[in-house]
Amino acid sequence: MRAQLSRLAERWRGGAYYSSVCSWTSAPKGCAAGGWGAGRKCGSRSVRATIHRTMSEDHFPVHDEFIYCSGGATEVLKFGPWKDLQKSNGESKPKLLILIIPGNPGVVGFYRTFMQSLYCSLDQRYPVWAISHAGHCSPPRGMDMTQEYDQMEDVFGLNGQIEHKLSFMKEHVPADIKLILIGHSIGCYIILEMMKRAADLKVLQSIMLFPTIERMAQSPQGKIMTPLLCSLRYVFYMPLYLLSFLPENLKTSLVRFVLRGIKSVDEASVEACLNLFRMDCAANAMYMGSQEMVKVLERDNNTIKRNLQKLIFYYGATDNWCPVQYYEEMKKAFPEGSILLCEKGIRHAFVLDSSNEVATMTIDWLKKRSLC
Repeated sequence: MRAQLSRLAERWRGGAYYSSVCSWTSAPKGCAAGGWGAGRKCGSRSVRATIHRTMSEDHFPVHDEFIYCSGGATEVLKFGPWKDLQKSNGESKPKLLILIIPGNPGVVGFYRTFMQSLYCSLDQRYPVWAISHAGHCSPPRGMDMTQEYDQMEDVFGLNGQIEHKLSFMKEHVPADIKLILIGHSIGCYIILEMMKRAADLKVLQSIMLFPTIERMAQSPQGKIMTPLLCSLRYVFYMPLYLLSFLPENLKTSLVRFVLRGIKSVDEASVEACLNLFRMDCAANAMYMGSQEMVKVLERDNNTIKRNLQKLIFYYGATDNWCPVQYYEEMKKAFPEGSILLCEKGIRHAFVLDSSNEVATMTIDWLKKRSLC
């Protein structure tokens, strides 16, 4: 074990874990469709090595795809028959894409129930996708966390994650498709940055759920987490390494024990938590979190003002990451904006037990604006 930890330390760069160049010899057990593919697209911001797992949930298609984007392992969860928007494959090309940018940890499995509710509520007319943060998903056996990439940057840091999303859009989403972006927590900050850096994106609406877009380190939760993430996160690496050897059933039991205080935990969230038993996934999430504490400072009023009619902000009434004070200040700064305060007691991590409820609200907001 000491030798393995030594190798992990040697491969650590800038606080984020980097795996070696990807290689494999066979597909993992359980891949039902698609198969394996690898290739390099010269000059592209994405380097692909793709695995498709296709499943049926209540008789509609769901695709779970692993790719390399900006050199980092990325999971893309897709509801609907459209596996590739750049190609028709017999399906009529949709005019609208609903894309979810997650919080931290950026594991798309947390949003499965939320996505399913959105997709069904929209009568399965539009694709609903979610993209993980680079390095937060646990890639299938034989696929490493990183791949050699000509323009490799700190893809696991906050700025790298923003560029990672823009890179995905450029490579996988047609330029003429209209977008509804849904951000959660730090995903809202990422969406604002995307709208600022890529003004040509055809965004019809951005929905900001429990938005951490300012003064994260000064929030009640930030005051607790800043020293843990910025100075003490390395203390957690040894326990995480040891926990990674537990059998899957024990990991699941441990997750259920930690979440025992939540009355009706979403089973999809329990499964998603298992990603965090992989040391490099958890380390990448903590590394990104440490940068959030340092870099998410003042609210970007200029970007908000330019896009105010396209933005809906939904704050939690008991949210220690973005307290009511932030909501009140936002409301005062933008009195004409759609800035809402939760009256239902929904927690910041709504995906744990309130996915359907938040999806219902989201659909109502979109329908009121005749966007779906």
